[in-house]
Amino acid sequence: MELTQWATQWITGGRSTFHRAGKRLSLCRCKTFRVTVLRTSCSWVCFTALVCALFLLLGVCLLNLFDPGLQPFPLTGVEPRDVTLLLWTHPFGRYRRLPDCEARFGIHGCVLTDDRSMYPVADAIIMHHREVTTNATALPSDPRPRGQKWIWMNFESPSHTHGLRRFEGLFNLTMTYRADSDIFLPYGYLVTSLHPHVNAPHTRPRRPHLLAWVISNWSESQARVAYYRRLVNYVDVDVFGRAGVPLPEDSTVVRTVRRYLFYLALENSQHTDYITEKLWNSLLAGAVPVVFGPPRENYERFLPHDAFIHVNDFPSPRLLAQYLMLLRRSPALLQRHLAWRRSYSVHLTAFWAEHYCTACRVAWAMSTPG
Repeated sequence: MELTQWATQWITGGRSTFHRAGKRLSLCRCKTFRVTVLRTSCSWVCFTALVCALFLLLGVCLLNLFDPGLQPFPLTGVEPRDVTLLLWTHPFGRYRRLPDCEARFGIHGCVLTDDRSMYPVADAIIMHHREVTTNATALPSDPRPRGQKWIWMNFESPSHTHGLRRFEGLFNLTMTYRADSDIFLPYGYLVTSLHPHVNAPHTRPRRPHLLAWVISNWSESQARVAYYRRLVNYVDVDVFGRAGVPLPEDSTVVRTVRRYLFYLALENSQHTDYITEKLWNSLLAGAVPVVFGPPRENYERFLPHDAFIHVNDFPSPRLLAQYLMLLRRSPALLQRHLAWRRSYSVHLTAFWAEHYCTACRVAWAMSTPG
């Protein structure tokens, strides 16, 4: 069957006018033949116009289909929604007002609450280790809702973290200072300056005092205290805190350390990535930190090589003391430990507001399609 015959049958519902017209050609005179041909030609013109219209309509549809600007809905098919993060207990039993994550950190899509009645609808729950391991607060008694994330939060070192076995397989996510955590947030970090001060003059800091240490948790069994006992035989150290001179009421650690060239950033235990606010307070104050903690290689994951002085760089406390005195007398050598400031600024992590908002940002990202 020819194309015109097939098209005519499809348009007329199967009635073959083409076939009947053929019969008339054999029985009628020429006048009738001319009329029949005219009718067939009209049908062909109509069919051609219809086919062209269909192809034109199909082309317009295809153009609209692949034009992203004409899509009435996002390609994901689901609009991002806010997520609810439930703070199960305030760390160390101290109530703090929950932050506005968007206003303070530019983190959107987060709703923070400490109302436990929100447990059935919360997208994630964050629990501080100290309270749940000491039974200061009970874990949720109701079954965990499907898809809800339980976040284990802890910023103490392994030496001061106990009772982990009882939580085996209980939490979905971990949030700590360790870089291998599901949610990693260090005690502080460096931020690259948008406009580095390449030609900044190398000037000696106007600091009248040499070396300070602020410590509250003093124990003679600590390795840092043993090291201090040896160091003070060769250099004076001004000690502040519960174990020394109290900080002035109108002062802070950073403000106090600003009067010193060097600061003892000695950790209470030595573990991977355990680099606390002691270091970051020192950097924020503009002093050169003398660190005692994980190996130098670990510090260099977060800091330039000369941004700190590691006690392990010297065979003995006596040689460390001599080096500090040398730097005091030689501004050019001291600038080696300060040059990094031309390219970076210091960010001190805000406890605990930044932790909650960071955890909520991760929970939001995990709940967003695509």
